[in-house]
Amino acid sequence: MKKTTISFLALAFTLAAVTPVMAQDPGPAAVASHDREQETKTAQAERMGIAPTALRKEIVKLKYVRAEQIVTLLRPYFSNYGTVQFQNSLPSVLSLSDTPENVEKILAAIRELDVKAPDVQYTIQLVLGSETDAATDTELQGDPIIKELRKLLRFKGYTLLDTTLMRTVNGRDALVKFGPKAEFELYLRPDVAGDAKAAAIETRVRLRQTQAKQTEPNVSKIETATLIESTLNVKSGERTVVGVSKLDGGDKGLILIISAKIVD
Repeated sequence: MKKTTISFLALAFTLAAVTPVMAQDPGPAAVASHDREQETKTAQAERMGIAPTALRKEIVKLKYVRAEQIVTLLRPYFSNYGTVQFQNSLPSVLSLSDTPENVEKILAAIRELDVKAPDVQYTIQLVLGSETDAATDTELQGDPIIKELRKLLRFKGYTLLDTTLMRTVNGRDALVKFGPKAEFELYLRPDVAGDAKAAAIETRVRLRQTQAKQTEPNVSKIETATLIESTLNVKSGERTVVGVSKLDGGDKGLILIISAKIVD
């Protein structure tokens, strides 16, 4: 019996020699230290002919990324007397101070960095191949991948055990259980490169099987085995075979077929 499960899971720049001040959840001592450093930076600005009132301050609310993820990338844009602050209690808020020209550059860089990570949707098929049983499921008979597998593998018949959809955000782990008895566990982690029109999707893949094996009369033990572990590289919309795993050394084998695409 087949079932379908739908699971929704949820520039590096070279560092400049001079970097701005960064604070996270400052205590009283840290605040006093920051104030002294800010006074030093203000004095530096005055010696360079820049009045404190000429410095522009901005509070930036980030939409998609956390402050700690992009502060290092913003450092090269700051001058000697520029500062940037964020607090762990407000991970989406940045406080900036620098010359108006530099602040404009920093804001432009933030707009480039603070973007929604692409979503990746996977279609996963788990197929059972048999060397002795020549029967093939109707929905697989015209499948071009199955036709190619007939030429490459010794399997004569192919049975579709399960099909599932999985959607996750780029860079995040995703996990789904599927199979006739939910005995298979599939882990995916996408890493998208390029734009949506020509995206290359590198995906870490691990397929595991959980089985209850009887060790003594009326006593069983749950065992988990990794069947397939690989890194898959496909373009958005492509479909490919990830791997084939023999079952207990017999005449049957599991075939994992995956397609991936970028979705809005």
